[in-house]
Amino acid sequence: MFSEFFQFTFSGITLGAIYALVALGFTLIYNASHVINFAQGEFLMIGGMGTVVLVGAGLPLPAAMVGALVLATVAGILLHRLAIAPARDADVVTLIIITIGASIFLRGLAQFFWGKEYHALPRFSATESLSIGGATLLTQSLWILSIAVVLVVALAVFFSRSKLGKAILATSMNKDAARLAGIKTQVILGVAFGISALLGAAAGLIVTPITFTAYDVGIMLGLKGFVAAAIGGLGSSTGAVVGGLLLGLSEAYTAGYISSDYKDAVPFVIILAILFFLPNGLFGSRAAERV
Repeated sequence: MFSEFFQFTFSGITLGAIYALVALGFTLIYNASHVINFAQGEFLMIGGMGTVVLVGAGLPLPAAMVGALVLATVAGILLHRLAIAPARDADVVTLIIITIGASIFLRGLAQFFWGKEYHALPRFSATESLSIGGATLLTQSLWILSIAVVLVVALAVFFSRSKLGKAILATSMNKDAARLAGIKTQVILGVAFGISALLGAAAGLIVTPITFTAYDVGIMLGLKGFVAAAIGGLGSSTGAVVGGLLLGLSEAYTAGYISSDYKDAVPFVIILAILFFLPNGLFGSRAAERV
């Protein structure tokens, strides 16, 4: 009984770490531009597929991962430069529709150049799994959790210690005031999109060894990342991490104790409950004060 509980918990935390990284990307863009970027899932796809393609081209895995991160970051910056910035005076709904169009465009490009096949990456460690409390913990899960923690801490340090991070915060708080203070807000927004894309790509390349990847893998994972951000409260980084973990655990317990057929329905049940009973999310009020 306890071994099952541990097994489902390990799976839930692993999934939750992935959702948290995607949700942080949503949160970063929402704070910086008040836009919900529905192309976020495609950055995750670029991270996984880009790594697969570069490994297939002969690069060693670490170099391929770096190359995929750079590719996704450039894609994020170009998304802002070519699609969001020209429409900066448009209303929020229009900007959201633009991100949906960008998502479809990126998915189409991936399908055209990389095909429809599913691909896998080798696991990062030679040892495949560990036994803890009668449950099996994949070593790739340890990589996922470790990298997610490092990225969350690095993001916190970046925003609290670096001038660039503080410029992003200033732009998110009051764009006009930031501009008067000499901050080039459009450049800063481009940087925010680049960092958001990097987070999504990192999630994509670390999860690929255990879930496979394809040109359309970003649709569902992107939606679940959005649900995680909504659970925590859009605009709250803490909420994004907590929301991701809660969503991952909910999915794992549902799949384990009820049926895996209902696993993908869990995020949509939760988002309906959030919209009805807690529209600002778990940390929404704090986010409203900060943003």
